[in-house]
Amino acid sequence: MRIGVDATSRQNNRGYGRHARALLNALIPLDKGNRYTLFVDSVCDGDNMPSEAEIRLVNTDAPTAVATAAQGHRSAMDMLRMSRAMSDSSFDLLLFPTVYSYVPVFSRAKKIVMIHDVIAETYPQMTLPNFTARLFWKSKVALGRWQADAIATVSDYSRRGILNHFKTSADRVFVVGEASDPVFRVLADPQPTEHLLSLGITGSDRTVVYVGGFSPHKNLEALVRAFAKVVEHPNFSDAKLVMVGEYQKEVFHSCYDSIKQKIAELGIASRVIFTGYLSDEELVVLLNLASVLVLPSLIEGFGLPAVEAAACGCPVIATTASPLPGLLGEGGIFINPANQEDLDTALARVLESEALRQQMRTDGLAAAAQLTWEAAARQMIGLIRQVVS
Repeated sequence: MRIGVDATSRQNNRGYGRHARALLNALIPLDKGNRYTLFVDSVCDGDNMPSEAEIRLVNTDAPTAVATAAQGHRSAMDMLRMSRAMSDSSFDLLLFPTVYSYVPVFSRAKKIVMIHDVIAETYPQMTLPNFTARLFWKSKVALGRWQADAIATVSDYSRRGILNHFKTSADRVFVVGEASDPVFRVLADPQPTEHLLSLGITGSDRTVVYVGGFSPHKNLEALVRAFAKVVEHPNFSDAKLVMVGEYQKEVFHSCYDSIKQKIAELGIASRVIFTGYLSDEELVVLLNLASVLVLPSLIEGFGLPAVEAAACGCPVIATTASPLPGLLGEGGIFINPANQEDLDTALARVLESEALRQQMRTDGLAAAAQLTWEAAARQMIGLIRQVVS
């Protein structure tokens, strides 16, 4: 069977891209009975591609990962070019690892479209502040759902959200999970890199880490308020807050400026470090050195940074509006993102107790080890077979 895959989201450094890279890298070598063709729209997308797959470059004016930003969309001509390429009649099935990069296709091929979450539908003003962007997103998702023979998503939590929001038939929505990349692991002797040291991250202080984007739905003002309250106490005089994520060239809607202003107002600027984007290798070191990772989002479809942290032995405080309570269990403390006191209390509790951190470390490692990309790939293979048959 011939399977065409929209691989244009691989270039994105956020969750969509990480998911597409990891899923395809696990799926294609495992599914030896089928032939895969990956459609890309940027030369650099050819790096680290599965050697078993054919790569087809579609020449576009702008890569999808850049064009489909919070304030914009791909040009009609670029979408037409991708649509024409993927409408090749020789394919038996077409896979879109995310609706984010979906384009309408016109062929008899079966279609699987992944909708990771309903964040944009639940909080449209926080994710797509531009009316035109919201209109394009809504239209794209509607077309994707209409054309899809099956919809895949990353967790039971997201599946329930899709069923509730779109009123989709339950027999059309399937879960294909996620996992941390094997690079996220416990290091025998973690030492800060020169770059981390230059940022003021030495590993000798208790460190609170956030990893992700700076969109309003990430609820980061609640995190900086909780950190400011905790460090009022002399017992936490060494604590630092490290916020990891691209903020200068962010293509998604960002409230970085307001977060930085809030930090200044609270008088904690000297204790907060913005690292910008970090490579996985440096992020692994940071998570090994960290006291706790906090993910206080108003909603998460999966919450991959929390799972990556747990795989590094880092305790986690995360939102209950996610699948993370079920995924990490005792490896995390889970807070109502709308309740500031919940977060304040949880952060103080974890920072003050080494024994609690050790317990969470052990439980988190065990939970993260249960999640693998091979298992996710096998779920996708099963779905492919079901859709085609």
